[in-house]
Amino acid sequence: MSGVSASPAGVDGIQTSRWPVALRLALRDMRSGLSGFYVFIACMALGVAVITAVGALGDAMRAGFEKQGEAILGGDATLARMHQRITDPERQFVAGLGRVSETSTMRSMARTRDGQEQALIELKAVDAAYPLAGAVEMLGGVEFQSVVQKPLGAVVDAMLLERLRLAVGDSFKLGAIEARIEGVLVREPDTISDRVVYGSRVMVSTQTLEKSGLVQPGTLVRWRYALTLPKADAENLVAFRAAVGAALPEAGFLIADRRDPSPQVTRTLVRLRQFLTLIGLTSLLIGGVGVANAVATFIDRRRKVVAVMKSLGASGRVVFQILFTQVMLIALLGIAIGLALGYLVPFAIDRLYGDALPIRAVLTVSPWSVVSAVVYGVLVATMFTLWPLGRTEQIRAGVLFREDIVPAQVWPRRSIIVLTVLAGLALLAFAILASDSRKVAVFFVAAVAAVFAVFAGLGELVVRAARVMPRGRRPELRLAITNIGAPDGLTRNVILSLGAGLSLMVAVALADASLTAELTTKVPKSSPTYFALDIARADRDAFVALVQREAPNARIEEAPMLRGRIVRLNGVATDQIKSSDEAQWVLNGDRGLTYSEHVPEGSKVVAGSWWPEGYADEPLVSFEVDLAKRLNLKLGDTVTVNVLGRNVTARIANLREIKWETLAINFVMVFSPNTLAAAPHNLLATISLPEPSSLAREAQLSRAVGQKLPAVTMIRVKDALEAFQGVYNKVMTAIRVAGGVTMLAGALVLAGALATAQRRRIKQAVILKTLGATRGRILLSHAFEYVLLAAITALFAVALGTLTSWIAVTQVMEFEFTFSMSAVWQTLALALGLVLAFGGLGTWAVLRAPSAFHLRAE
Repeated sequence: MSGVSASPAGVDGIQTSRWPVALRLALRDMRSGLSGFYVFIACMALGVAVITAVGALGDAMRAGFEKQGEAILGGDATLARMHQRITDPERQFVAGLGRVSETSTMRSMARTRDGQEQALIELKAVDAAYPLAGAVEMLGGVEFQSVVQKPLGAVVDAMLLERLRLAVGDSFKLGAIEARIEGVLVREPDTISDRVVYGSRVMVSTQTLEKSGLVQPGTLVRWRYALTLPKADAENLVAFRAAVGAALPEAGFLIADRRDPSPQVTRTLVRLRQFLTLIGLTSLLIGGVGVANAVATFIDRRRKVVAVMKSLGASGRVVFQILFTQVMLIALLGIAIGLALGYLVPFAIDRLYGDALPIRAVLTVSPWSVVSAVVYGVLVATMFTLWPLGRTEQIRAGVLFREDIVPAQVWPRRSIIVLTVLAGLALLAFAILASDSRKVAVFFVAAVAAVFAVFAGLGELVVRAARVMPRGRRPELRLAITNIGAPDGLTRNVILSLGAGLSLMVAVALADASLTAELTTKVPKSSPTYFALDIARADRDAFVALVQREAPNARIEEAPMLRGRIVRLNGVATDQIKSSDEAQWVLNGDRGLTYSEHVPEGSKVVAGSWWPEGYADEPLVSFEVDLAKRLNLKLGDTVTVNVLGRNVTARIANLREIKWETLAINFVMVFSPNTLAAAPHNLLATISLPEPSSLAREAQLSRAVGQKLPAVTMIRVKDALEAFQGVYNKVMTAIRVAGGVTMLAGALVLAGALATAQRRRIKQAVILKTLGATRGRILLSHAFEYVLLAAITALFAVALGTLTSWIAVTQVMEFEFTFSMSAVWQTLALALGLVLAFGGLGTWAVLRAPSAFHLRAE
């Protein structure tokens, strides 16, 4: 207490000195070490590390985009459109802006020379100027242009060699020609800015593509023109966009530039960062319970010191200042550790997986990322420490000496309550305002608040129920129920810390089970076996006859197929329309278009009416009803699409509800035949083989089509679903890892809760052993307590997680919910395992405590 008496005014003098003396006393008291605060520091560090890592990784990827934008895009800017190659007047105009490189991409089939093996490929044709930026990496250091420009030369992905059992120097069928494999592709610079790739990449020259006969009027081919400009700063890139818009207003080009080379990837990164930041905040909030536990332990250990200080005349506010200063210094230590760990993540990922990433991350430190992580950490620490410290401030010295027997039930002073509420509100406001999608952040924050409220209320309810329920005859069970109902027991902390994490894991597991069931068991038996793309209208009869000969009972559905881009809604350009994230995708890039005399299979008109057969009046369109609502479209509104470089405006005649799960041919927009029938286009068809259908029979049909109609691309539906399942599994793995971080935070809180109750448990065990209780009985009583708490928590977590998953699956994902008992059993096992593991360690420490030492200490 020498630090207190150092003031000329004695203890009362501290009140006039305020924080400098409180800081000095806090630092002096911390010389004994950080014992009791390790869980506190771990909870703070974990949550801050997740938030920091997400921010640092996002900064690194964004900086990589900015620095490598030219290489990622393949130039300073690009123009792209479907179906139609650039015309001579358009080429002259574009060539006047800078150096140009032409590429084209399409899906096709690669077949062995005997036609017995085939594989879906993503074909890319390039000119001699490709690439304008970056470099194509080849196996063995082969120079790309020297081999790809050879007559009928091809550069292929190694996976295609494995799939078709080919090697460099071998030939394969590509449309009407046999291409020769001249090299193996390792990496192309502009993959990210290209469309999504499903098959193996095959690269050929533009001349080879022309000789293949694959490009015909109506073929689904994307023409892309990369440019390097004399000056590529922001001002000139804006001027470039304006010049193209003015000179080619209806050309239908999709324009991109190096400032944001792949808007789709950028949006994905933003959404991923937002999701993981919210997960980190959840971990930090759960860890806040551990912070409160650690503060309670800290106050408990200094109970007598506080009582002495108050007995000597120190005011409650002075005691509060000293304790609060100590706690916040330790919180800042945890935040600093979290920042350091978080910023190591991008370095580790770059070192381990840098070569596998589509772009190289540019490691950088953004002030905003640091500030946001620190603000989250400080606000959480403040919110969870003010209340227990404020409560201690109100307790009289005499009560502190005897609080072991009669716990004081007091509230902090009004200003502390207000500050606690303000800290919570500031945390919520910061989480919402700092989010890229405030609507998602509001729902997420509300969900977290609801989960906390549910489990906090459940903890209080269980405590009250334990106090009034019959104890039973078995002494171990009586002791367990008594401990559950104890005022300073583990019940509230265990239920709150485990409940939130378990609920999240149940929700993720059930959503996973529901989608898996949808993909594996709910796909209709009549779903197609194959999608057939790029069937020329002149080959339609030959295609149908061929399929009927190879599979007489096959069912064939067909529809015209074009690609176009929405450029205006009700006369307003799409780049000026701000829509929800759920609808923005339909305005970005090209969409599939068709026309029909009749309502497509799997669709139902829910508003308006379908046009009559032979309709020949103004262009009409049928729009998918949910997207129409999200885009604020209604009957009578107009939609303008650019098809083959020409703008076509149609009026919405009806809205359709589409059952996408039928896998029938369906499109967001279906036009009246008089709108698009005259445009060059091909057909899309589905082939449904009768069940059961063997793999050999399916393969034979595909080979027969390939041999007779080499331009037709056959996509097996089951392969497409399996590809989607693979992507989905990766996403779910990432979500499970994020949920595991939340669960780790709950485990740390559980460890802290056990540490908080350790001193009382040791005293209880010492008294029981003195009265004759064996270690086995004490261990059994603790086991009863932990099993009961784990079971109660897990059951409510299952209920809440099931409700959350049901809402997400049925209302957001919009498919049927499937309940999985395996997810429930996994949750119960995890809850029981965590509680028994940490509880067992705590019980072991209690049983090892020497009775004589603790009895003498009292």
